[in-house]
Amino acid sequence: MPRHTARSRPVDIVTVEQLHEFDDIIDVRSEGEFAEDHVPGAINCPVLTNEERARVGTIYRQVSVFDAKKLGAALVAANIARHLQEHFLARPRNWHPLVYCWRGGGRSSALAHVLTQIGWHTGRLEGGYKSYRHAVIDGLQALPARFDWRVICGMTGTGKSRLLRALQEQGAQVLDLEALAAHRGSVLGNLPGRPQPSQKMFESHLWSRLKALSPERPVFVESESKKIGALRVPESLIGAMWAGRCVVIEAPVGVRVALLKDEYAHFLADTAALNAQLDCLRPLHGNAVIDRWQALARGGAWDELTEDLLVRHYDPAYMRAIVTHYPRLPRAPRLTLPDHGDAAMQALACAVAGEAALQPAA
Repeated sequence: MPRHTARSRPVDIVTVEQLHEFDDIIDVRSEGEFAEDHVPGAINCPVLTNEERARVGTIYRQVSVFDAKKLGAALVAANIARHLQEHFLARPRNWHPLVYCWRGGGRSSALAHVLTQIGWHTGRLEGGYKSYRHAVIDGLQALPARFDWRVICGMTGTGKSRLLRALQEQGAQVLDLEALAAHRGSVLGNLPGRPQPSQKMFESHLWSRLKALSPERPVFVESESKKIGALRVPESLIGAMWAGRCVVIEAPVGVRVALLKDEYAHFLADTAALNAQLDCLRPLHGNAVIDRWQALARGGAWDELTEDLLVRHYDPAYMRAIVTHYPRLPRAPRLTLPDHGDAAMQALACAVAGEAALQPAA
């Protein structure tokens, strides 16, 4: 009887716009390259690790290209075998993966070839990470102008971040820049156990979120400055936000203090860390004020400390920045958060969404 053999289809060469068509996106670059930036949602399966890349590179420069290729091929083959065992054996026949490396060359071709020979319909990103990065840069330049931005303004402690979460829970479109940046945007804004991503990784997450938004509906965003911690907000986005419609959230100082104590509970449990951050404010407020604030922290006088920080530091800084950047602020509707409970926040979210519905896009 004649033998019938299945012929594997060729690897598909695809563009960045087709990323959403694949079941998994596999980044075969080293763990160091992956940590700096990658396609959001990608899994890292290096065909050469950091150390292996260095070894191959040294032989390439100091011995010969041929010897470097021999060693590289052996290492790549071993790593691909390991990834098959650890990551891919359980994948079904109809699994549809995409593979990419730095420029879409040898590293991604090696894994894509093996996956295709097994029988999986595999794609390889044309131009690799470099083409993806160019798409992110171009997208961040063009995308912000497409949206009807509704900017949540208000003094520190008025619950703007919680309001964004409540709006999202109610089905509104939200861009939470502080969540993407892993930072609350102030001198005390570091999140415990969550280092900020690299600038490139922040931009990747931002690009991915913008791509998922619809221009047909308003997008709510908090009134951020140009920097969130160590990260820069793209000029195109910050400019679009500054031109957006505003809504101002107000709250009694007692509510603001309660909200901030909830948000910054980690500092209440670690006075030394708080006081180390307060030291950064000495050039602005002088030794006497900072020494007093640190004494209040050591004594557990959290309400007094929080209110004093609001009145002396956060409120003046916020007012200087907000009036400069948001020309629509004087005409913005003003809504009040009466208490710091969940019910009040959900009611405020409904009111903000209702105000947005009454204001057509500019």
